[in-house]
Amino acid sequence: MKYYLSLFHGVFNLAVFILFISQGWLGLRIRRARLKQAPPPIPSIRRHRKNGPLFVVLGFTGFLVGLGLVLVSTRGRLILFPKHFYAGLTIIILLAATYVLTRKIKGPDSPVRTPHFLLGITILALYIVQAYLGIGILF
Repeated sequence: MKYYLSLFHGVFNLAVFILFISQGWLGLRIRRARLKQAPPPIPSIRRHRKNGPLFVVLGFTGFLVGLGLVLVSTRGRLILFPKHFYAGLTIIILLAATYVLTRKIKGPDSPVRTPHFLLGITILALYIVQAYLGIGILF
């Protein structure tokens, strides 16, 4: 049973990672248009703004499910796989920071756009590391 729950956790987080890739792609389209001073891609902007908070919640959910899985299967030992745990925790912290930054973006010349972009790239890179560590746990 634990194996199937772990597999579900991995598949769920893989889906969340794919959603974040699509979110990043939208953000990149928006950024390119803004830097070229082209007309803003309104549909992309709307989807990016609408989906961002939902995807953050999904990221937090994936972390909490993994945490719950470890707590249940180890009878309370929180950090059974330290690298995987800390990578996930870092992702959650960066997701929270990105969300806070988005609330400070005001207008096309907002100084927090670049940090938002860099945090997004870092989150995607950490998801790749996290997936590698998670696959190592499963097999």
